[in-house]
Amino acid sequence: MAIEDQTHAGNGSGGSPSTLDATQTGKAGSGTDEHTLEMVNAWWRAANYLSVGQIYLRDNPLLRRRLASSDVKTRLLGHWGTTPGLNFIYAHLNRLIAGRKQEMLFITGPGHGGPANVANAWLEGTYSEIYSHVGQEEAGLAELFKQFSYPGGVPSHAAPETPGSINEGGELGYSLAHAYGAAFDNPDLIAACVIGDGEAETGPLAGSWHSNAFLDPTHDGAVLPILHLNGYKIANPTVLARMPDERLAKLLEGYGYQPHFVTVEDPGDVMAAHRDFAATLDTCVDEIHRVQQDRRSDAGGHHWTVGSDGTAAHDEEPESDDTPAWPMIILRSPKGWTGPGEVDGKPVEGTWRSHQVPLAGIHDDSEHLAQLEQWLQSYKPDELFTNEGALQPEIAAQAPSGDLRMSATPYANGGRILKDLKIPPFKKYAVDVEAPGRERISAMVNLGKWLAAVVELNPNNFRLMGPDETASNRLQEVYTATDKVWEAELHDVDEHLARSGRVMEVLSEHLCQGWLEGYLLTGRHGAFSCYEAFVHIVDSMFNQHAKWLKVHQQLPWRQPIASLNYLLSSHVWQQDHNGFSHQDPGFIDHVVNKKAEVVRVYLPPDANTLLAVADHCLRSRDYVNVIVAGKQPALTWLNPEQALLHCARGIGVWEFASYEVAGEEPDVVLGCAGDVPTVEAVAAAQLLHESMPGLKVRVINVVDLMRLQDEKEHPHGLSHRDFDGLFTTSKPVIFAYHGYPWLIHRLTYRRTNHGNLHVRGYIEEGTTTTPFDMAMLNHIDRYQLAIDAIDQVPALASRQAGLRQRLQDRRLKAWQHTRTHGEDTEEVTGWTLGGDD
Repeated sequence: MAIEDQTHAGNGSGGSPSTLDATQTGKAGSGTDEHTLEMVNAWWRAANYLSVGQIYLRDNPLLRRRLASSDVKTRLLGHWGTTPGLNFIYAHLNRLIAGRKQEMLFITGPGHGGPANVANAWLEGTYSEIYSHVGQEEAGLAELFKQFSYPGGVPSHAAPETPGSINEGGELGYSLAHAYGAAFDNPDLIAACVIGDGEAETGPLAGSWHSNAFLDPTHDGAVLPILHLNGYKIANPTVLARMPDERLAKLLEGYGYQPHFVTVEDPGDVMAAHRDFAATLDTCVDEIHRVQQDRRSDAGGHHWTVGSDGTAAHDEEPESDDTPAWPMIILRSPKGWTGPGEVDGKPVEGTWRSHQVPLAGIHDDSEHLAQLEQWLQSYKPDELFTNEGALQPEIAAQAPSGDLRMSATPYANGGRILKDLKIPPFKKYAVDVEAPGRERISAMVNLGKWLAAVVELNPNNFRLMGPDETASNRLQEVYTATDKVWEAELHDVDEHLARSGRVMEVLSEHLCQGWLEGYLLTGRHGAFSCYEAFVHIVDSMFNQHAKWLKVHQQLPWRQPIASLNYLLSSHVWQQDHNGFSHQDPGFIDHVVNKKAEVVRVYLPPDANTLLAVADHCLRSRDYVNVIVAGKQPALTWLNPEQALLHCARGIGVWEFASYEVAGEEPDVVLGCAGDVPTVEAVAAAQLLHESMPGLKVRVINVVDLMRLQDEKEHPHGLSHRDFDGLFTTSKPVIFAYHGYPWLIHRLTYRRTNHGNLHVRGYIEEGTTTTPFDMAMLNHIDRYQLAIDAIDQVPALASRQAGLRQRLQDRRLKAWQHTRTHGEDTEEVTGWTLGGDD
């Protein structure tokens, strides 16, 4: 069967053939034979046809009869403008993969061009393998078209339902960070990342260009950025598309890339465009392999190994300052390429009007219907598909096979290749606790020792990301096992920097999050350490990942991946030299908005509970785990066995801190969640006991915040019976909480005793001050909690007016001491459970 060149469906504007800048690429034409390029073009035509069909059709998928209005969906949804460019790139990557057996991952920055991803997955056969009702025949093709952006069907973006996708792309800006995350520790992989020119205007994407300073050619794979300039966003031109090539080249060269330009001058001369792009793609991949081979040869076969004792070892790292200039492609092509040239007398192809649905009046305008039919026929579907509706065998044979298909690659379904972490026993790193509330240990310093052991046991599939805060968050012990990866210049004064390492620090929370997401989605493990207040910078990225996981969990073909673990420290209650700007615990509120199947929140009160929680979280799958812990030396409460039991329960009565009578209800319950609130609640219980020995006080600590929710609302939620057993059905509950107090009310509003629940937490009062002054400013200090108990226990306020006043006086003296001496009183800083108050 002869495959003819596509007839251009637009206005056929003239111009010179598409051009390749030979000075940028080093070659002026493709070495690929014309027959192969004709097959690439046929694939491109087929993908474009399927893409248009998905946006418009609900029936008549192969135009066996004249197109009728009834064949077209009532609601026309989708994005055409970027789609033909994505199909063009995908077709060429397939040629390269099939010819070189190169492992590749396709990351779609403009993920709203979802029709392209679905179309290519169907052409490769992967879609029908996963979704058997969408077969490789005419009926399957009809279902493929109908389901797109249709009730009960699939989304219009490159969603979890889309084989081969790890980047949804509805919210733009994260594709390049995801690509680098995928490439880390995958030495045989090239992540081909298509960056839309609208996306390139976002802050996260602009920052992502720096990721090449962290990519180690010796141990990592490579990223091939493909900046797709089609000129327009939804309604406006794009900045980079309007930038002259010379300026754009200088910009990207400054970022450390070697740009290769492919410009489609004549949209109708598609074979010239294919020749140019094929030559450029081959040049870039050759250059990637050269960089890798040079560095790997210089390293003398350097690689990480695991010794007989289970610890990591590696050869000496090359210290070359020859940071490679990685190749990238800049493709200039018309927006809406091969679509309608004009609609209603207005230009469409090559303009912003092609962004979504170029022909929107199908059901009201017979001319639009005729144009749609002409547009579909321009791809010559009778040449592309068999009588049964399958892709012609000659074209289908051009695709890679098996897992080399980008829609079937295990890198895009990371659970397929995920290996369990080797976890060191946390008890080996636990601290001794001879008596609760006596010794002070930094939970984060101690955690760093355990994380160092995790790194040693997992030298190739675990990374710790953070925005320049690993040491600030007191995790510096991890440097005994690894360095921070850094590919740029090295100076004598630098510490813990090397060409490879398990710690990645860059002053961009967006990059840390994006790298980690890409790393996890491609089958590895990691954690993101951050100041609590500034993790808000990635609120929206968390949203997207949580939504991805929610859908991912419902797809049986997607295998579970390692959880995304946030390790938040430098928290609201202890800021040292920082002030109000660093005081915001609201990320927890944001997290619990997501589906209960996805999110978990932990507030370990001391060093051993932090170890137990971290151990659990690194073993978990398909969750977002938020762990909040202080970095300053703090009281220890539980020995390793007690910590493990308490964390397994997630909530429990602390008998050592309570003053109860067996078999009787308490008079008041003091609840607490968070390390500082726990200290204040336990101290308040002791104050009450010392002043009123007959008062029955129960102290309950919550380490798993979701235990407070109803079991019908969250898998970790307590039953009403268990909750009532802890908090009673009628006694006052004074709850000291790490974050905003209204979240506790929200989690417990269905509980029997909610009317007697009184919560203290952060109320947006803060400054650069002492830890106890912060507690007083927000009314969670021990004196205020004891006063609250007096106020809420029936008739106690009238009988204990003198005690209430003395507590107020002690509170005022503590406040005055901070103003006079600039530090907290010894009564507070030296307090221990059972010691002299």
